[in-house]
Parts: sequence; C-alpha cells; structure tokens
Amino acid sequence: MTQPPLQNTRFNQLQTSVGERLLGWVTRRWRDKSVALIALFAGGYTAANVTTLYLSLLKVQSVGALGLLVFFEVLIRLRQRYAGQQPGLAWIAIDNFRIGFLYLIVLEAFKIGS
Repeated sequence: MTQPPLQNTRFNQLQTSVGERLLGWVTRRWRDKSVALIALFAGGYTAANVTTLYLSLLKVQSVGALGLLVFFEVLIRLRQRYAGQQPGLAWIAIDNFRIGFLYLIVLEAFKIGS
C-alpha cells in the first residue's frame, strides 16, 4: 500500500531542502569538503591574527570595523552576481573563509565585552 503524497507546505519544502543539501554534502568529493573546511579555519586564523594588527594601526577602530564590513559586503554582492545556483569550489572556499572570519570577529567582540 502506497502512502499519499505530502502536501506542499513550507515545512515540507524545508524538509526537502535540508535533505537535498545533506545528501549533496555527503556525496561531494573529499577534496571539496577538505578545501571548504581549510578555508573555514583559515578565515578564523586570519581574523585572530590580522584584525589585531589591522585595527591597532588605525586610530579609530570603528572605521576599521566599517572597512571590514564593506569588504565582506562587496564579496557577498559579487557572489550573488557571478556564482549562480551551483557555486564552484572557489566561491565555496571564499564563503567559508568569510564565515570563519566573521565568526571569530564576533567571538572576539564577546570576549572583549565580558
């Protein structure tokens, strides 16, 4: 006996999307996964080391933070324009670098604030 098809609700669409992404990640080549992971760690490493140097050279830290924000916004706009639906490995590496970088910036901000 077959089950009736599921209704096309937002939850069902979310479930399908998450399943497809997870399956896509599992079936990817190991080289793609390792480059993405290395880019994520490299972004965090860069944020931990370069931002202290970059922000200490500037007299006003808020201008430096604004410069980093504008840089990453430009990266996001370029990705939206040129990457398409299936981004290549370079765009995935850039995205993961950006995510790792911003994650460590936020983590540093919480450490400074507490």
